[in-house]
Amino acid sequence: KEVDIHEGIEETLRLLTGEFKNRIKIQKKYQDLPPVVCYPSHLNQVFMNILSNAAHAIENEGSIYIETGRIDSDRIFITIRDTGKGMASSTIDQIFDPFFTTKLVGKGTGLGLSISYGIIQKHGGEILVESKPNKGTQFKIILPIKGIEDKISSRE
Repeated sequence: KEVDIHEGIEETLRLLTGEFKNRIKIQKKYQDLPPVVCYPSHLNQVFMNILSNAAHAIENEGSIYIETGRIDSDRIFITIRDTGKGMASSTIDQIFDPFFTTKLVGKGTGLGLSISYGIIQKHGGEILVESKPNKGTQFKIILPIKGIEDKISSRE
């Protein structure tokens, strides 16, 4: 299905309004993007996991920056950066592992980023992370514009 990535991000932000309350400022810088061939509900799950983690990483007040753009004629990027507590490199090495979590017992399953990684892989994309303790975290998702077109058309 051809999808406007920005609609998916906006829908996810609406669902997370309660998490952000009035303590987190959302700043967006969207470039014009072509429609992307993808499974929209799956991508929205990725946005939900990353944005929800960002909200949890911001202890008091802070910001989440969302930027989109084209890398080239075949690929786009979505960057989500927060001003939260950040992570040490030893944590970054494990964040995509199933059941790894930095949250308190009972607060997280440790599956969100593992599932997100799998979803982006299935779309033929990449998910990259940069973080420093006390400096926040940035996730960069790179997606092919026609990422799953072949897989979809072969199923129809």
